[in-house]
Amino acid sequence: MSGPETGNGSRTEAATEVILWTFRTNGFLLRTGDLLASDEGMSSARWQVLGAVALAGRPLTVPQIARRMGLTRQSVHVTVGRLVADGLLRFLPNADHQRSQLVQLTKLGRARYTAMERRQVAWVSRLTEGLGVSSLETTARTLGELCRRLETDSGVSREIREASR
Repeated sequence: MSGPETGNGSRTEAATEVILWTFRTNGFLLRTGDLLASDEGMSSARWQVLGAVALAGRPLTVPQIARRMGLTRQSVHVTVGRLVADGLLRFLPNADHQRSQLVQLTKLGRARYTAMERRQVAWVSRLTEGLGVSSLETTARTLGELCRRLETDSGVSREIREASR
């Protein structure tokens, strides 16, 4: 690294540590999510999509689910198709956009999501035992702000290409 932000304890180095730990944490979360969801015949990917719709409290389009979860539309489309085939989600017409149907939980989908949520709450309670609420809130705010910045940083691809020349 070079420039004004290098050196021991720099913002760039600290941010890189956050990113590296986030990658590693994501891997562990996906693996744990697969275990928590397995009793319902689900995977982390399916649980994520079901959760996006459940937490929204209203039907969503595939692009809306993808944006909320930081996933590609293509992967969400495939997952939604499987969840519809399994009877956990259903398509509804979208008055605002005929080609982008709305996705809604079915009764079975709600029951499966609720069962996984119960296991997740018990697990996260054990995982975070001894961690302060204010630390967790600060972490959530920081990650939320990084997500917002990443969502709106349309120039990142150009900057990365230019920096690697």
